[in-house]
Formats: sequence, C-alpha cells, structure tokens
Amino acid sequence: MKLDKEILSALADKFGDAFYILDIEKLILNFRELKGAFSRYYPNFDIAYSYKTNYTPAICREIERLGGYAEVVSEMEYELAKRIGVAPGRIILNGPVKSRAAVCELLLSGGQVNIESENELEILERVCAGHRKKKLRVGIRCNYDISDGVISRFGIDTGSPEFERVLRYIKKEDCLTLSGLHCHFAQRNMKAWKNRVSGMLELIRGLELEKIESIDFGGGLYGKMGDSLKEQFPDPIPCFEEYAEAVAGPLSEYYRDDDEPPKLLVEPGSAIVGDVMSFAARVTGIKTVRGKPIATLNGSVYNINPTLNGKNLPFAVYHQNPGPHRIYKDIDLCGYTCVENDRLFRGYSGELDVGDWVIFENVGSYSVVMKPPFIFPNVPIIRYDGRSGGTELVKSAETFDDIFRTYSFDEICEV
Repeated sequence: MKLDKEILSALADKFGDAFYILDIEKLILNFRELKGAFSRYYPNFDIAYSYKTNYTPAICREIERLGGYAEVVSEMEYELAKRIGVAPGRIILNGPVKSRAAVCELLLSGGQVNIESENELEILERVCAGHRKKKLRVGIRCNYDISDGVISRFGIDTGSPEFERVLRYIKKEDCLTLSGLHCHFAQRNMKAWKNRVSGMLELIRGLELEKIESIDFGGGLYGKMGDSLKEQFPDPIPCFEEYAEAVAGPLSEYYRDDDEPPKLLVEPGSAIVGDVMSFAARVTGIKTVRGKPIATLNGSVYNINPTLNGKNLPFAVYHQNPGPHRIYKDIDLCGYTCVENDRLFRGYSGELDVGDWVIFENVGSYSVVMKPPFIFPNVPIIRYDGRSGGTELVKSAETFDDIFRTYSFDEICEV
C-alpha cells in the first residue's frame, strides 16, 4: 500500500486524524495461500475463519465469498454469520459458554455445535426431545496433552470418564450424529502443532470410529510479519507450507486408503487477518522528561495491541512538513490515555516531528474487537485502494451516542 502525506491528509480531511486502513487484497491473498498450501497435501480441506479475531463484516463477507466456513463462539457472532448469508451447514459453533437459543437454532438448521463439556448435554437433551427424527450434527472439543507445559481449560479431557459419557450419549441418541472431532491449543510453534496432530490421530485410532465428517485442528497459526516483529518471538515463525506439511501430511498418510476421508479444517484468525489492517495516527506532541523523550499520539496501544503482549509492531513515519526533521534516540511513542503503560512503541530512534503520521502494521488481530471505549470511542475503518485512490467506509467512527445509548440518563429515584 503506497501512502504519502498528501494521501494521508486527504484521508484525514474525510475521516479524521486517526483511522484503520483495511487491505482486502491482502486478505484474499492470505486465504488463497493458506488454502492452497494445505490442499496440496490434503484436497478435502477447508478454512473456518475465527470471527472473534476480527468480526468486521467486510472481512467476514469476503471470507464467505472465498468459500470459507464461519467459526463463531457467541450468539452475536452467529447472528453476524447469518446476516452475511453464511449457510448454516458452514457455521461451526464453539466456545465455553453457549447460548441455548443459538445451539438449538443452529443444530436444527444443519450447522455443527462442538460440545465443550458434559454440562452442555442438557441443551442437547432438550433439542432431541422435540426432534427425534432429525439428524443433528455435534462435534466434541477434545483436550489432551501436547507437551507444551499448559493445562488448557478448553474442551473435554479425552482420558476422562466425562469424555466417555459424552461420547456414549451422542452414540445412543438416534437424532445425534458425531460429525467431528475438534481441538484448539494456544501454542503456535511447530512442535506444539505436530503434537496436536499426533495426539488427535492417536485418539481417532483408539475410538475406532467408522466414519467421521470432519477433523478440526482449530487455530493458532502465525501469520505474515516483518523481520523486526519475527525477532520478538521465542520460536521461529513457520510459513503456511510448513504448517500444511506438519498437519495435512500426516492426515493424508493416515487416510491414504480411504475413498472418502474426513474433511480437514483449521480455524485461523491471525494467520488470515493479522497483516491486512494498519493503524494511522498523528503525533500531537513531543517532550522530554528527565532526559527521556516522549511523543504523544492521538491513538492508543489499545488500538493496535489490546492484549498488551509487549511487542513493538512495525511502523512507518510520514512527515507532514518538509525537513530538516529532528532526530531522536530512544523515544517512546505513547497514547492518549491516562494509563502509564500506554506506549505504542518503546525505544524508537529516528526522525520525528509534531504533526507527523505514524502508520502501524500488523494490527488486524483482536484490535477492533478488543479496543475498549476508554476515554475515546473507536476510530473508523476505511478500505483504501492504492491503485485507484478510492476509499470506502467500512466502519464509521464511534460517537457519544454509540457508547451511551445503553445507559439511562433518568434520575435515580428511591425504590
């Protein structure tokens, strides 16, 4: 995406001095590259996009257009998938807390619900009671040791009596069919993924399932990023081809003699959208405090990194005025909030002036969905076409009314 001070000034005149820029073309490229990498090893493969990572409707709609599934973890996200037009059979409902209404509706319309715990059987019992002649698609979210030193809180322990009871219940109910096995673990490195796959194949061998519709390995794949960001991670960053070889390769070998192998699914979020959004903000002031230079921006760390993982995201500076420009060493780029650790970048050395634009990259994951309405409402999202110069408003800037519409302004009377 080619930007300059004239383009940024024109965008500011239209959308304000801070905004997200969405690159749909990058999204399409990421989706096709990931799908192509896995499909070369295992043709019966599909992507189920993780809505929680970034549920901007323009992104979810493009995923649907590309043929992706919708992986949702709330009634809100399920409603979004419906409004976009995702077919029920291409919606997967996960999550530790599920809406009873969403579970019932999705199951009855042909979608898949992955059981998180034995407690959810009570919902299934109610659905089955009134629909004995239906075939409802349920999966099980599986929890097993992948030797990452973490006891995940998600899914059902595959070595527990609870897992056996859930499996037994699904098998005995004529209206239920075990449509899939699912897992998800937080670690993104190759060792964890290889253990994720070997653990699932060991489970499948032990269960001796006749047929299963899908095997879903969840998300947790690294996406594309520059070298400066890669260097801040403890492990090497795999490419899509490496993930595909580690996941789809063993599965292809396991089902090599099967005429109808199960569908392989992964549920990427960051791998698809991490690098498709950038964040533009302006420098509003620069000062020095006891020898430490501090720049203040009209954006916040919560706009770009609300998980506060401490990573310095790559960025570029666009000078608003002609030089010469002042050169700083070890200057922190700080946000507008009254929180001490609101620092968008720590230790920048280079040219910087008041009024300059700072464009942060790799802000597509969790930024929009986790940004709180703290002090300032959120900024707009625009789609900018670098070839034509055209812009499209994808999300309006949030206003006072957006934030306070759900509050009561009436006087509180004694009860």
